[in-house]
Amino acid sequence: MATIDRQTPTLALAHALAAAGRGLPVFPLSATKLPALRSPHHGEQPPAHCRGECGLPGHGVHDATTDPAAVRALFAAAPRATGYGIACGRAPHRLIGIDLDVDPAYGSDAAGALRQLALQHLFTIPPTVTVLTPSGGRHLWLTGPADATVPNSAGRLAPGIDIRGSGGYLVGPGSVTAHGRYRLAPGTAHLTPAPCPRALLRLLTQPRRPPTTTRGAALTPTPDRRGEGLIQFVLAAHEGQRNTRLFWAACRAYEHGFGDTLANALTAAAVRTGLPEHEARAAIASAARLTSRRGEETNGAA
Repeated sequence: MATIDRQTPTLALAHALAAAGRGLPVFPLSATKLPALRSPHHGEQPPAHCRGECGLPGHGVHDATTDPAAVRALFAAAPRATGYGIACGRAPHRLIGIDLDVDPAYGSDAAGALRQLALQHLFTIPPTVTVLTPSGGRHLWLTGPADATVPNSAGRLAPGIDIRGSGGYLVGPGSVTAHGRYRLAPGTAHLTPAPCPRALLRLLTQPRRPPTTTRGAALTPTPDRRGEGLIQFVLAAHEGQRNTRLFWAACRAYEHGFGDTLANALTAAAVRTGLPEHEARAAIASAARLTSRRGEETNGAA
């Protein structure tokens, strides 16, 4: 785990300025990987939907800039920033982040899943900037064309693969968080972000199809009454219980045949308790795999 000391904010600013000098829009982050500046609209009722039009800092990724003077001003307003975010989807690079997560608790193999997708859809990930995360995962930096808008997603391509596109951000290398330091992978520091392969870009931009039943009717994401108790069970989770409660609830839902119907509602409930969306979706996907294997073993027993 990296040490956060008096020099950390100074180094964070230096790394952010270096990134801005390469055309990457940046803004300060706290040790929690969240924007370091509090919203100027905090506490307003109804909540403001301002993306910086008010002219004040504190709008997260919408504060991102490549102007050195503006970067310094943002960090001066956030003296406890320990890192910086890089806005994705913005000119000139129009960065696309492929976040390959590692979660041993759920058996996630995001890198293997990406290789499988590459074989299935006939594309190759070119050598590109790669950032190693404190958890053991990695961020692959790719660039997109001006006429393509890549949405953010969590687990859409495969469990453990999150996408950061328009409106999203990546934690920049050199940033320090509560869990450790983000750093460039050896041998990639001299590289520039490579163009996203066209076949992968199609996967990232195609509309998401709703799950269907065997008769072709779309499944509703709204939980029926059978799942209300499971939703409340997840909502009652305290810190340290969130993953366990969510995984248990998802297993029960899949065992009773309405796991897919309840998945979105379970995810939303877990996010309300403070669990990151990608972790919630990974837990639910793991529950689906586990209950599926149990069913196959039961049906195949002699």
